[in-house]
Amino acid sequence: MIQQDKDKYAEELQQSISYLENLGYANIKADLEGFETPKSYLKRDSDIEVIPDIVAEKEGWKHIFDLSLKSEKPQLLKSKWLFLNTLSQLKSYRFKLITKRGHYKFTNETIQDINLNTIKLLKL
Repeated sequence: MIQQDKDKYAEELQQSISYLENLGYANIKADLEGFETPKSYLKRDSDIEVIPDIVAEKEGWKHIFDLSLKSEKPQLLKSKWLFLNTLSQLKSYRFKLITKRGHYKFTNETIQDINLNTIKLLKL
């Protein structure tokens, strides 16, 4: 989810955090009030800041989660996912997308557009 959609999808983010807690994830950091904010990354030569939606740990592995919900700016979302996927590969993290009913088609089309078919989807 991009920063412009953060307020619009705050409830979905809260549901995703509850779902991850039930699955046994710990040390959850989220881009939401009441939680510690994950580390942010600033895009070079611009003012665009990339913040993962949720970062959590399970069984010694660090996981990065991003909500995949319909967006007005899909190109910005695609570049965020590409960056988070690359970061995950470099640091041996796990990168997963969380999506909800009504957003599956958008998510699958976006993943195919950027050729990230190896990403795991969590469907709420």
